[in-house]
Amino acid sequence: MSVRPWSPEDLGRPTDGSWADVAFGLGEMYERCGDLESAADWYRRAAESDRADAALRLGDVLGRLADARRAGQAGGSAESAEDLLAEATRWLSGAPGPTTPDAIELVTDMLNRHQLQAARRGLEPAPTG
Repeated sequence: MSVRPWSPEDLGRPTDGSWADVAFGLGEMYERCGDLESAADWYRRAAESDRADAALRLGDVLGRLADARRAGQAGGSAESAEDLLAEATRWLSGAPGPTTPDAIELVTDMLNRHQLQAARRGLEPAPTG
């Protein structure tokens, strides 16, 4: 998680307070189009700029990317499924309003992903040496 929030100055544009909303909207657009990598990039920018619901959306998208990466369906960056899952967990755990039904559902999904990941590690053969 970056400690430096994204800002319009990154693009050389004046600040008017709505760039997080624009970034969130772009994240939604890419998510609807099925481009989860781009959606995550834009949601991350919105979340880093303190857009309240962006952290929840980012956690969800990163969790789905981790599932796809684990299943061998997602290309893109070199991040492993475990790295994506860890980042998703950080965003979800820091999201505002963790007691809303949507947040509870996303956190429950993330816990299920962690359990599956632990179960897979338990089934991996031990290295011989």
